[in-house]
Amino acid sequence: MRILYGIQGTGNGHITRARVMAECFTKLGIDVDYLFSGRDESNYFDMDVFGQYQVRRGLSFVTKNGKLNYRETAKQLRPMTFIRDVRQLNIKQYDLVFNDFEPVSAWAAKLAKVPVVAMSHQAAFLSPEVPLFGAGYMERALIRWFAPANVHLGVHWQPFAKNILPPFISFHGCNRASIANKVLVYLPFEDLNSIVELLGDFPDREFYCYHPDATDKSLNHIHLRAPSRTRFLDDLASASGVVANAGFELSSEALKFGKKLLLKPLQGQFEQLSNAMTLQSLGLAEVMNYLNSEALGEWLEHPEGQIIDFPSDATPLAKWLANGQWQDYGSLHDSLWQPILYNRNKVA
Repeated sequence: MRILYGIQGTGNGHITRARVMAECFTKLGIDVDYLFSGRDESNYFDMDVFGQYQVRRGLSFVTKNGKLNYRETAKQLRPMTFIRDVRQLNIKQYDLVFNDFEPVSAWAAKLAKVPVVAMSHQAAFLSPEVPLFGAGYMERALIRWFAPANVHLGVHWQPFAKNILPPFISFHGCNRASIANKVLVYLPFEDLNSIVELLGDFPDREFYCYHPDATDKSLNHIHLRAPSRTRFLDDLASASGVVANAGFELSSEALKFGKKLLLKPLQGQFEQLSNAMTLQSLGLAEVMNYLNSEALGEWLEHPEGQIIDFPSDATPLAKWLANGQWQDYGSLHDSLWQPILYNRNKVA
């Protein structure tokens, strides 16, 4: 079986999940090519695991000061480029498109009648059992048709429905001891100067702040860092807590390793709002709706978070994909969730 894996490149969460899958595909000898869209090719980093991957423009969104900017998003769309990329993609050489919210490969496969199995956090919201805030019929339709698929596997923190899988989180040596006053900050959709101003009020903490606009330098207790997956994971491992926008993958990594969470959801983005509200309702995160010094100060005094032992090995999913029985996902769901729920109940 030959698989094309289409991955949304906006943000780093989809790519983080794809890294786990890529390592597993390679280990099992499954023939997979990779296609990314959603950001400029020059802005991808630490991509060796994907080999000779492809890049397309795709569809994405523009943010400014922590909010979705609909006008700028509309201005940067290139519908004719998108249609050309869909039509020119040589999709019939593949038996399956495995898709993480990537529209070029999904639409090319739909037109060519190549089966598509979608696995994304966005797909979880197609199940009515999954909590959804700030969205309605139009948003659900957008999720379904942005990257259409024959089978939708959602990824979430709870087994809300039979098509929902837990996140796969690589271990990355994150069992090292946390440093009590060290905090990881990842707010890529916020203005960097505003972040520095917020963190300046807490000189007794050491903040390691990763941001697309940052260069490596320290401003007393604030340590700015340019994007780097390896260094980011090292700082995540030793931090006591994480301040972030409400993306799914980083929140999942923090939960896997017992890091407390303070989330500031991207305004106008129902997925991030839903993530934040769900984690808050589960008692797994605190939420601030703006860069709030008071909220940060209160959260810094909280104890460390609880560990949720999400799986590190994606082998069951990779074998399921290779088996070709894609409508039968009930046993996959049960086998992946059973040890997580058992361990959580045992701790409780």
